[in-house]
Order: sequence, then C-alpha cells, then structure tokens
Amino acid sequence: MIPQYVAASLVSENKSLCHPASVDSIPTSAGQEDHVSMGNASALKAWQVVANSERALAIELLAAAQAIEFLAPLEPGRGGRATHAFVRSLSPRLRDDRSLGLDIEAVADAIRDGSLLAAVESEVGELE
Repeated sequence: MIPQYVAASLVSENKSLCHPASVDSIPTSAGQEDHVSMGNASALKAWQVVANSERALAIELLAAAQAIEFLAPLEPGRGGRATHAFVRSLSPRLRDDRSLGLDIEAVADAIRDGSLLAAVESEVGELE
C-alpha cells in the first residue's frame, strides 16, 4: 500500500503544480510594467511534474510486474513480457516486505533515460 500512497501523493502534487504560473504575475517598476514573464517558474514546475510522473509510472510498472507474477501461468503479450523482464532486471520480485525507494528510482531512471523504451522496442519494434 505504501507505494500506492506515494503515487497518489505525486499525482496530487502534479495537480497543484499545473496551476498556471502566469496568473501570479504582478506589477513591477512602481506599476510601470504590469507583466513579468513567469517562464522560469513555469519551467521549474514542469520539470517537477515530469519527475513526479516518472516516479508514479515506475510505481505502476513495479505493481504490474508483481501482478503478472501473481497471475501465472497466464502470460502477457510480447510487449508486456519485455517490459516485465526489463523491470525485473532492475527490481527483484517482492517476496518479503522491504523498502522500494531504490527500486522506484531505478525504474524511474530507466524511463527517463529511455532504456526501458529501448528494451521494449527491441522486442516488439518501434512504438509510435
């Protein structure tokens, strides 16, 4: 349940970060300028949203990998198998209670650097 709480928290934080930074522009120069670019603030918020999304997706992939194992002997299709194998190369099956922080970060890093996508595409072809 803890990873689910973390994912829910990340998604909730993303909702608040998606509030437009431009609405917080305030007059400057003694009221002579009424608009200040909030580009930097917007970029920082977008950067955090992407990082939160990578971690939320990593948690979903870890849960999916575990679910696939619970459903054996049923097997997923080629893409699911490739994804499962790659995730398991970064994070062993959860058999006992343990912290998943490093596992989440490893899978999030693989999402970020494109290695997860490359592993899946090597099995199923280019995804569009």
